[in-house]
Amino acid sequence: MKITLNGEPLEIAAGMTVAMLVARLSAETGRDPRGIAVERNREIVPKSEHALTALAEGDQIELVQFVGGG
Repeated sequence: MKITLNGEPLEIAAGMTVAMLVARLSAETGRDPRGIAVERNREIVPKSEHALTALAEGDQIELVQFVGGG
């Protein structure tokens, strides 16, 4: 199944949820998944819904990594 992630095409498994995608990308990049915000088709997906939100063919996903500092 194909989605668009931050403007780039990405092949994912059918049935993947937002939580599974975040976990996969966190493992690949070493980023802390707690600091990632997700937008699906121009709507914010609350963290409480990540595990319940299944991705669909053609979804447009934007991930933003929060960075702290002073």
